[in-house]
Amino acid sequence: MGRDHSHIARRCERAVVTAYRELRDTGAEDFAAFQACTTLYRVHHPEASLSEARRLVAEWVDHHVVRASIAPAPGCECD
Repeated sequence: MGRDHSHIARRCERAVVTAYRELRDTGAEDFAAFQACTTLYRVHHPEASLSEARRLVAEWVDHHVVRASIAPAPGCECD
């Protein structure tokens, strides 16, 4: 897994990906880490629906963790 995620532009995305990796590294189950990261996203974006948060977290985890892509990921429009 690529660990250099300084290329991730959005703070919420970087926080979610970092949290997911750290939770998994410390033994959290996948679904528990996913739920925690969904909550984290909603802290950054309280206006987001639960389904929107789940969709973005799933996309970001797939993009950055599963695929280890450094290309920009789809997501919210914040900085």
